[in-house]
Amino acid sequence: MNRLGQTGLILTVLLTFAGALSSVACQKTYTAGDHADSIKFGGRERTYLIHIPPSLDHSKRIPLVFVLHGGGGTGDGMKKLTLNRFDTLADAEGFIVVYPDGFEKSWNDGREGGEFGAHREKIDDVGFFSTLIDHFIKELNVDPKRVYFTGISNGALMSHRLACELSSKIAAIAPLCGSKPAGLPCTPPRPVSVLAINGTADPLAPWEGGWVAGRKLSVPESIQFWVTHDECSPTPITTRLPDTDPTDGTRVHLETYNNGREDTEVILCVVDGGGHTWPGGVQYLPETTIGKTSKDINACDLIWDFFKRHSR
Repeated sequence: MNRLGQTGLILTVLLTFAGALSSVACQKTYTAGDHADSIKFGGRERTYLIHIPPSLDHSKRIPLVFVLHGGGGTGDGMKKLTLNRFDTLADAEGFIVVYPDGFEKSWNDGREGGEFGAHREKIDDVGFFSTLIDHFIKELNVDPKRVYFTGISNGALMSHRLACELSSKIAAIAPLCGSKPAGLPCTPPRPVSVLAINGTADPLAPWEGGWVAGRKLSVPESIQFWVTHDECSPTPITTRLPDTDPTDGTRVHLETYNNGREDTEVILCVVDGGGHTWPGGVQYLPETTIGKTSKDINACDLIWDFFKRHSR
């Protein structure tokens, strides 16, 4: 090889090496476990907890699950409500979990007449989550085809809104104890798989919808919207799950609408007798206030099994 060719080869190697170093340098270094972190958005410092599995490898794409608290809650509260089950699943299955904090403990979910601080201040939570998704794709090599949202109550309605407005970035959502906000413009350009978990005796997010701190659709109306949008089979397949805890006062069955566009599906998990609660989680207030917590299923397990079947 002549000297000019050798020089060109060395320069190519050096540039490639420098590029690799630059790529590594732009990624945030996290050790396995829990971390409190923040990001600036909209002139505010937005905080979140993030759980990193021990198998994290920056050279490989990894799924990302956002878990949204309800009105008045926090990211840390969601970890406690779910008994850290998502963290356990993340360590076993290899995905990242993020528990964000809403503005004044609330999300601007887009419902008519919303009464939380995030509603009053018109917080751009859609923009916030869009930015967070991009941030984690860049910093942690998150798989852009496997980004998921779940949440309870206000967090459930926010999940619906995100599916409406960020369908290009979200593969699936799993809202609990909350239906689609009424009056929310929703024309997603892409289909989104949906697993909705609702209790028939929920006193705070009634099955029939209506006005509770803002207007919401009924559960059947909400499901029908996504079935129609995703162009799923109109007739569901019903599956009754075992009554593993006969003392909890609940029974669970699934109504599955499959064969949607781009392999999407919509599932309604009906918790007969269930309240404003996380199945398999903590009974965080008395039954007289929030209703019964089902012990027949663990919602975290059901949600992750659903999420991992779907990519965008």
